[in-house]
Amino acid sequence: MRIAALDDDPSQLDLVQRTVRAIGHDCTPFDHGEALLRALKRDTFDLLIVDWQLPDLQGIEIVRWARAHLAHRVPIVFVTNRGDERDIVEGLTSGADDYMVKPIRVHELMARVNALLRRSYPDHDSRVHQHGGFRFDTVARAVTFEGEPIELKQKEFDLARCLFNNPGRLMSRAHLMEAVWGVEVDLPSRSLDTHVSALRAKMNLRPARGFRLTAVYGQGYRLEPVASDDDDPVAAMARPEATS
Repeated sequence: MRIAALDDDPSQLDLVQRTVRAIGHDCTPFDHGEALLRALKRDTFDLLIVDWQLPDLQGIEIVRWARAHLAHRVPIVFVTNRGDERDIVEGLTSGADDYMVKPIRVHELMARVNALLRRSYPDHDSRVHQHGGFRFDTVARAVTFEGEPIELKQKEFDLARCLFNNPGRLMSRAHLMEAVWGVEVDLPSRSLDTHVSALRAKMNLRPARGFRLTAVYGQGYRLEPVASDDDDPVAAMARPEATS
């Protein structure tokens, strides 16, 4: 999973990064609230770990902005020195999902992050994922549509899994490239477009199959569940055989 961490203390930010990476997730660090806010406007993350006291924007402003503007309700954890009850209540009522008071206890942070990810993305660790007629087996790394196998290359399978695990959510180009090629990826941008094009063709992603894969210019891709004509009574009535 892709996690953003915000803290203006370099030692605390490094500790959060190492903790998140130790449990198998990518972590992108930010030391100013404005920097994270700019990133949230163009990029996507699966979870935010946010400090409150910052030299510019306060963490609580970031949380309120995220809840007001992000279509996907990304889980947010406050990790802060502010431990008064009224601060904890304000942080949670502003939209945060969890709250930790410093000093950071590494194993507690690991447990809280994992628990929040499990609640927010319950199917992420499942072996078998069913999405309409598509069935993914993450152990065999196989995908079928209504029982018929679809031959995908390794990167195509990883890309498909990432998109299908986030239906309706705009996934940034950086997010998709990290999910498929890794954190230190240094590939031409067209590599992602080529893989998306191949995936769309091989999986025949069109409304008749229940999904539409669209590009959002300058941002990324969105896989949207859609109703086929067979599921739409209005469309069904408009067909010639329904009106004869």
